[in-house]
Amino acid sequence: MQDTILNRLGFDPGYLLLGLMVILVFVLLYLASISMKMSRFMKRYKIFMRGRDGVSLERAFESNFIEVDRIGEQSKNQAQEIARLRDLLSRTPMKTGIVKYDAFADVGGRMSFALAMLDLNNTGFVINAIHSKEGCYTYIKEIVKGESYIQLGEEEKEALRQAVITFENQAG
Repeated sequence: MQDTILNRLGFDPGYLLLGLMVILVFVLLYLASISMKMSRFMKRYKIFMRGRDGVSLERAFESNFIEVDRIGEQSKNQAQEIARLRDLLSRTPMKTGIVKYDAFADVGGRMSFALAMLDLNNTGFVINAIHSKEGCYTYIKEIVKGESYIQLGEEEKEALRQAVITFENQAG
């Protein structure tokens, strides 16, 4: 008998052949998987490149980048405008309270009033309009952080309290 390499291995060459066939099947399955992925990729690529060459695609990207930059700039400007409006809003009188009353016993109809107008920091003013038979007199008192440097009358205090409490009830 001839002495061959297969006989020197020490095991049946059929097992070697069987092992190589199993490896070959795995390789073929892997190639089929890669081929399907490549096919899907090529379909997507063809859709992406439909009607375009490299130059027109580059122009499209450039146009989109310019648009993204423009939108970013607009967003930045809008954020600055919102901050400015918030600052303005915090200083705008939006809290109000009003108390109508009769300043004098001989004048009815509750024609006198105290009106408090405050911003978000409870800073603003109280207007007191006192109606009498001789005329109407108007006084204004400055309010800083909910306090007045000038003594407030009862109606003015009540208008100030209403302005603060009414807004708190709406915000809460």
